[in-house]
Amino acid sequence: MLRLTTPISVLLSGLLLASGAAMAAPAMEADGVLVGPNKMTLYTFDKDPADSGKSVCNGQCATNWPPLMAGADGKAEGAWTIVTRDDGAKQFAYKGKPVYYWMKDTKAGDKTGEGVAGAWHVAKP
Repeated sequence: MLRLTTPISVLLSGLLLASGAAMAAPAMEADGVLVGPNKMTLYTFDKDPADSGKSVCNGQCATNWPPLMAGADGKAEGAWTIVTRDDGAKQFAYKGKPVYYWMKDTKAGDKTGEGVAGAWHVAKP
């Protein structure tokens, strides 16, 4: 019979702390750009006015450029803020600019959205 010497509550507390720490920032830096939790490159859109609290990329635009969404428990922290989309959903913004993925990036490290329409740029820390 296997005997556990560490109480389950201590193990669960550690897991909760670890998961909370992982959720502190919605994105991280990799190779000089911001990447989402899925390690895919994030982008900003020139037509989104900084610090407006909104995203202007909706409908087909948001299909092509999926927003980095903030869940109901998403919180602003440091350079990260939350904007409200036209449909009422919440999206993360970095330094006041909403951030998005690009549907044509297929693997971590892809940056194929840089310069699209002269208005999309990799998000940099």
